[in-house]
Amino acid sequence: MRDAPDVSLAELTTLRLGGPAKRVVDVDTIDDLVGAVRNCDDRGEPVLVLGGGSNVVVADSGFEGTVVRVGTRGVEADTSASCESDDLAACGGIVVTVAAGEPWDELVARCVAEEWSGVEALSGIPGLVGATPMQNVGAYGQEVAETVWQVRTYDRRAQRIRTFANADCRFAYRDSVFKGSSRYVILQVSYQLRQGSLGAPVSYPELARELGVAVGERAPQADVRAAVLRLRAGKGMVLDPADHDTWSAGSFFTNPVLDAAAAADLPDAAPRWPMPDGRVKTSAGWLIERAGFTRGYTGGRERVALSGKHTLALCNRGGASTGELLALAREVRDGVRAAFGVELVNEPMLVGCSL
Repeated sequence: MRDAPDVSLAELTTLRLGGPAKRVVDVDTIDDLVGAVRNCDDRGEPVLVLGGGSNVVVADSGFEGTVVRVGTRGVEADTSASCESDDLAACGGIVVTVAAGEPWDELVARCVAEEWSGVEALSGIPGLVGATPMQNVGAYGQEVAETVWQVRTYDRRAQRIRTFANADCRFAYRDSVFKGSSRYVILQVSYQLRQGSLGAPVSYPELARELGVAVGERAPQADVRAAVLRLRAGKGMVLDPADHDTWSAGSFFTNPVLDAAAAADLPDAAPRWPMPDGRVKTSAGWLIERAGFTRGYTGGRERVALSGKHTLALCNRGGASTGELLALAREVRDGVRAAFGVELVNEPMLVGCSL
């Protein structure tokens, strides 16, 4: 465990933005993670639990409290486990239990290499395993809600370990019981995966085209991973220190989910994806572009811009401030509202700042 004062949070986030933290504690065991958070709670000190820093926007003023950086590691595979709905051992399945501090894409790469199927389309997503159930990470037709079996947490309010089954996580589009709440510190995540060289059926048309298969068909996991990495790189969504388009928090806005009446008010050409609850999801990127915000848009600013590859990412072009980034985000949000009457919602967590 490492304890350091006055650490710049810009060094710990993929946006490379944010002022200093009063204190940063690096932990590499579950006991140290729980202990660090509990000690701060006992002192009444604010706590920010930080993973890879890929989905967070920190204020220029920093964080007046303790940042606990999660560095726990460990991957355990169990072919004898079973769950409420499936006997995985009987059907060629496996439960993989992973420490919250494991880098997510390293886990996906291992799953593909070991022929554990179910997360291959989530390749290239930055951050750590602990963040995946929090915002129900999803891309290219897959969500972790489809594979999460259990989430082991530390309940700060009750000061005890609490394990959530999938149904208790209340997963929804980019949402869960953990998102927007600091009550639970995620310690481990267990995923139930299938064994075999083929990935899950491809449900995302863009990915199917890249793979040369029909929607609903399956492809080798290794091919799916390679295709997703190509698609993400083309959109600036694979981290590259030399590419300022990747100095971002990924997609800054979630795709809006509208009631039927609001969806009907959209232009005929707007994408529409029916949801199970009767609502309709549309494309934030489509709305942003049609509201007049093109790739590379700066609004006259020098140090922040929409990505030159993808309008959903807001980028630090070098030397930017959080204030500048949020000003651009507000301009885009307000422009979409004026053009279409749709309110965009930020996807990354905002620390000490707001839209």
